[in-house]
Amino acid sequence: MPDDAAASPVRRIAGGLIGLAIVAGAALASVRVARESFRHPRTDDAAVRVNVVGIAPHVSGPIVALDVVDNQEVAEGARLFAIDPRPFAVALERARAQRLLVESENAALEKGIAAAGAEKRRVEAELAYARAHRERLEPMVPQNYVTKDRLDEANAKALGAAAELEKAREEEERLTRQLAQYGNRNARVQAAEAAVAAAELDLAYCEVRAPFPARVTNLNISAGQYARAGEQVFALVDTRRTWVLAYFRETMLAGIRPGMAADVFLPAYPGRHFRGTVQGIGWALAPQDGATVGVLPEVQPTLNWVRLARRLPVRVRVDETDPDHPLRMGMSAVVRVLGEPASSPARP
Repeated sequence: MPDDAAASPVRRIAGGLIGLAIVAGAALASVRVARESFRHPRTDDAAVRVNVVGIAPHVSGPIVALDVVDNQEVAEGARLFAIDPRPFAVALERARAQRLLVESENAALEKGIAAAGAEKRRVEAELAYARAHRERLEPMVPQNYVTKDRLDEANAKALGAAAELEKAREEEERLTRQLAQYGNRNARVQAAEAAVAAAELDLAYCEVRAPFPARVTNLNISAGQYARAGEQVFALVDTRRTWVLAYFRETMLAGIRPGMAADVFLPAYPGRHFRGTVQGIGWALAPQDGATVGVLPEVQPTLNWVRLARRLPVRVRVDETDPDHPLRMGMSAVVRVLGEPASSPARP
């Protein structure tokens, strides 16, 4: 009994010391965790993202060949599908024939312009002779060397030659305008060549090719379906660039800078991590309130007692790829910002 009484203060002291140690350890752990969260922000609210481009033809027509299947990997320039080229081939031949017709018409117009120029020069010579002849006869009329009728006849010939000259000039100008030649460029020929180029482009558009290395996705068509210009047929996933969109609380953004290195972990691949680089931090979020009525903002008069920190998107570029562990769009991810430049050597 005395031993129990003596041991009771010892137990109380030991219990108090253990309690203090637990509290001190918890405080130290909290400080360390808070410091680590600030130095190396971490979030599990992240997902893999890639660029997805909808593929739509430039021309309309039935699909006569489908060269890919869903989820297939395609190289840049590989043909995806083909649209019936026959109507566009006919349009191209029509445009080429129209160009030949324009060239033939231009040759005829050039000959007509040359003929009109020759006619104009002939009439100019006649007009010059008629005016000179009239000027010679005018002083002879008062002296009765020539009759008034001969002077009137000479004057009529001069007026007729002037009218013919005006007509010849107008004809030459009309043919010149119709030729539409401006320096070394002919508008009619250029328009015909532009029509041929447009027809050739439409014919080339009948074959739709991959603009970059990609994966086919959402393919729900088959040969024979009518494709309309500008309407997406399926999508391509750009496999050249992959990034992770991580949402960090706004209280963590002070420890994140573009260019910092980051570790990316995917639950789909336990034990495998990818090295990345912080590319940028989002600048805008859709407001939860603050609707506009007329030209003035509408602000709600209430304020919640608990204000939760908003999350802003941080884009992390994945710097390495692994064919055995592909990053698929939508995969969940965990991102940890290392707080050091991406050029620094990787930590062991």
